[in-house]
Formats: sequence, structure tokens, C-alpha cells
Amino acid sequence: MGYATRVDGEGAFRLAGIDPGDGGGLDESESEQRLADLTAELRELQELMFAAETHGILVILQGMDASGKDVTIGNVFAASDPASCRVAAFKEPTPEEEAHHFLWRADQLTPGHGELVIFDRSYYEQVILPQVHDELPKKEIRRRFAHINEFERLLHEHGIIIVKVFLHVSEDEQRRRLEEREANLETAWKISPRDWQERRFWNAYMAAYEATIDACASPHAPWYVTPADHQWFHNLAVAEALVKHLRPFRKEWIKARNLRGKEQRADPGARISPGRPFRGARFDL
Repeated sequence: MGYATRVDGEGAFRLAGIDPGDGGGLDESESEQRLADLTAELRELQELMFAAETHGILVILQGMDASGKDVTIGNVFAASDPASCRVAAFKEPTPEEEAHHFLWRADQLTPGHGELVIFDRSYYEQVILPQVHDELPKKEIRRRFAHINEFERLLHEHGIIIVKVFLHVSEDEQRRRLEEREANLETAWKISPRDWQERRFWNAYMAAYEATIDACASPHAPWYVTPADHQWFHNLAVAEALVKHLRPFRKEWIKARNLRGKEQRADPGARISPGRPFRGARFDL
């Protein structure tokens, strides 16, 4: 069993059974060493995926304000190859985005084959917030759940590997982090009145996340619910979940990469002329 709880639609999901303060029985130094090993392997898997061009990877990060999404991106993906990795942050919808269906903007940002894309928040905001603030009828929420499941199946069938992460932070730890941000001039710009106002709806948010994760989990697009009170632990848990999820593709990607290499080598037009420098990726696997 991993450090994060995998939810894939087999059985009902209950958020209350997961302790946000769990540290996996590790201390911070142990966690950092394991994280270093996992991020190195994640970089290796990303490079294989990039070379194979048979799949793309979509990582979705969800969580309350100050749950650690930026920290996760900065630590888990620090070693990622920037040539094939990008981050898409989902803010308030623009007028153009609101004129389209709620999945439209996400569809524009999904990865192609060979790409790793990280969504910092996502289309899940369009089902979480309406539940918390009672902005849509329950029937419409269920329709959106169904649309999300269809959308993720479409991505899966196109070769997009979907890994969804919920960073589960406690109410007390979130308050501590917000207060810490507010007290520091270097981070106070991140705070808005809305951050404090939304805390009044904490229980509603937890109920909405539980319902959403339960309704939108599947074997091809699972959720990984990660205890997030300790940043050093949630970095490790997310890295481990990603590596475990991607390892089964390793042999397929090596085979596809080598096949592409043979095809390129057999193509006279792909040869490098004498004196012409080679500028390509190198994979010693």
C-alpha cells in the first residue's frame, strides 16, 4: 500500500477515514531521501514517455487554499524536463471561457503525446464550488459528473494517462499556513479576503470533495488522496503515486522509443551531415 490512498471507483469513498496529519511513519530526513530517488525515476519515466510519443500524462492537483499545490509542483516536478512539461493554472473563468461549456478551457490545455501537463486546480472547480455554494441543482451536478467521466474516458482512449491528486489538509493546518503567509511580506500577496471567507464553508467543501472523488474515480482516471499537513510527506506521497502509476508503461515506452530510433536510423534524410552538431535528447537506458 502506498502513502496516498488510491480511489478508483471500487467501493464507496469516505474522506473521514484519511488522516491529514499522517506522516507514513517517516521523519523528514527519511522522506527527503526517498523523494530524491523517486523524482529521479520520475524524470527517467518522463524522458521515456517523451521519446516514445505513444502517451501523454495529465496530473491534476486539487485541494483547499494553502494545501500545498505550488509546493508539490516545485518539489515533485523539479527534475522534470522542461522541454516536455508545462503547468496550467486554473483561475476565475474569463468571459470567453464562460461562453463555452465548462470543460472547454481544460480541453485546450490537455497534453499531446509526449507531453506532461500539470493542472493547478482544474475543471473540478466547476463541480466543487457549485456544491459548496448551492449554485446549481443536484441534477446538474450529476450531469457534470457524467460529462467529466466521459471526458476523462476520451482522454484515456487517446493515450492520455490521468493521475488526479487531492491534497487533504486539515482545517487547523490550513489556518496556520494562511496566518504564516499573511505575516510575511514576501508571501502576503497570495492572501485574499476570499481565502478567509471560504473557511466558513469547510464542512461543505469536505462533503463536496468526498462526493466528487466518489463520483469521478475510475481505474483509468483514479484519485490519489494524500495527507497534506506535512509538506515533506505530501511531496513524497505524490511522487510515489506518480512513479507507481507510470512504471507499468516503462517496457512499452522503451520498445516504442527503440522502434522510433530504428526508423530514424533507416531514413537517409535523418542522418547528420559531417560537421553538423547534434542537438537532441540522450537516453542511456
